[in-house]
Amino acid sequence: MASQNKHSDVLNNNKPALREEQAVQLIESLYGLKVSNIKALPSYDDQNFYIKSCCKDPSGCCEYVMKITNSEDSRYGELLEAQTCVMVFLCNNGVPAQKPVCTINGQNLSLETIDYGSTIEEQAVRLLTYLPGTPLAKIVATPEMLFDVGKMAANIDKMLAENFQHPNKTCFERGQFIWNLSNTPLLQKYVHAVKEEELQNIIEGVITQYETFVLPNLSCFRKCINHGDLNDHNILVEKTSSPGSIQEQYKVSGILDFSDMSYGYYIFELAITIMYMMIESNDPLHAGGYVLAGFESVIPLTAEEKDALFFLVNCRFSQSLVMARYSVLLCPENEEYLMITAKTGWKHLKTLHNMGKEAVEKIWFETADSYVANH
Repeated sequence: MASQNKHSDVLNNNKPALREEQAVQLIESLYGLKVSNIKALPSYDDQNFYIKSCCKDPSGCCEYVMKITNSEDSRYGELLEAQTCVMVFLCNNGVPAQKPVCTINGQNLSLETIDYGSTIEEQAVRLLTYLPGTPLAKIVATPEMLFDVGKMAANIDKMLAENFQHPNKTCFERGQFIWNLSNTPLLQKYVHAVKEEELQNIIEGVITQYETFVLPNLSCFRKCINHGDLNDHNILVEKTSSPGSIQEQYKVSGILDFSDMSYGYYIFELAITIMYMMIESNDPLHAGGYVLAGFESVIPLTAEEKDALFFLVNCRFSQSLVMARYSVLLCPENEEYLMITAKTGWKHLKTLHNMGKEAVEKIWFETADSYVANH
């Protein structure tokens, strides 16, 4: 979702808007690459381009993603550097993340002065390796795939908690970062963007539940660094089944977008992942159980963490839905991308609200137990 500066809960309204010819010029001057193809990629409040360049090796071309960070977030170079180093760390530990390409001066990122005519902005530019694969959103996720996603989420957080070292690691303490679940109460400032009274009441109920049942227990949860945005567009998969197989099988082939990383808790990552896996699922409640099973195969939950899961999934639905509504007010031209989650998200949040904690948890935990017993 949206990347935020280190301390503010205010959404950015300064999304980069490079023309393709400007992007090509930057690539060629910063990286010494000859661009043979460029196309814009969807994004929230940064700007992304797919880049193909002619390799020095005449046998093929090389593929990249160019990321231009909005002006507000570009002020936090140490945070961007730490995010980029996380990608390198995870790649070196077997997680299929993108790798940064160094500039001709040997830098992972470069702060560039970009002239837009009416304004001149300082914006960070990075070039990352392109990961082939199909976004999870474009396939029907099987229980096995959802289990693997939960397992990958747990493994990423566990690796970062136990082994990642970086001098700027404290940058992941991001204060009032709106996408950290601990900042759910900040949604109160944006609920006005939701016009329907029924939906407003649900959101305000979620905030109250967080403050009543989760906030007092935060100290009981195990802390870690969260990826924070394992949605079905940030997870790439590749087919592993043979041609002619009765059921197509996939495996995770890429993890994208580390701009929402922050210090949180293992249970936060699980709740965020369950919420996003529910969005496009034909069987959203059971999908949560399969993700739970995968996560607990790496990190079994404590009693306090289990008790908070339902509330935290509701919190992430609320964050995503409310901030999408608010962001459309700021950037109506980006409405189609901003409202992806909303297509089914409100329906799922209402279902959780109407069923209640006990009934939903019963489905999640029984589904997880059944999956483990049969595999």
